[in-house]
Amino acid sequence: MLNAFIDRCCRAINLLIALALAVMVVMVFGNVVLRYAFNSGIAVSEEVSRWLFVWITFLGAIVAVRERGHLGTDFLLARLPPLGQRICLAISYALMIWCTWLLFSGALAQARINWDVDAPVTGASMAIFYASGVVFAVASGLLLALDLWRIVSGQMPDGELVRIAESEELAAVGSQVPHEAPAPIIASRK
Repeated sequence: MLNAFIDRCCRAINLLIALALAVMVVMVFGNVVLRYAFNSGIAVSEEVSRWLFVWITFLGAIVAVRERGHLGTDFLLARLPPLGQRICLAISYALMIWCTWLLFSGALAQARINWDVDAPVTGASMAIFYASGVVFAVASGLLLALDLWRIVSGQMPDGELVRIAESEELAAVGSQVPHEAPAPIIASRK
């Protein structure tokens, strides 16, 4: 039930990202056309587009945390037994939660500092800009804490501990060629 709710939230976030991207494209393209064709422009276009870009980035990062889509290396983790994998993952998730806490506290402090600061063009509070970091930190912190609980409590199956994702090209080549040990290289002496 919780996973279904989180999945619905991620779909809503993806929809919000698409909407924000569409608004951004229309504003920037419209501004370019107005500048070159009519020697005018949309005054708020640059500022709102910059804010939307930051929000898109942080909202997309929330979805990536849910899908475990951020970059990572698992060459050591894949070689450990399941208990070692659980320990290493628990430590890494604890470190990620700590980093998320640092981001949360910094973004919240900036939002509070800039609450009464008006943006130059729109006049909106600059706290809107920094609120994106707060939203990301809260959402990703909850997702990371949920995954950490699943790791520590043993609810995460061993097959989910290491999620190696290959590129499509490597996966296609790997599925066509049987895996064999490479032939030994024999050096000849002359």
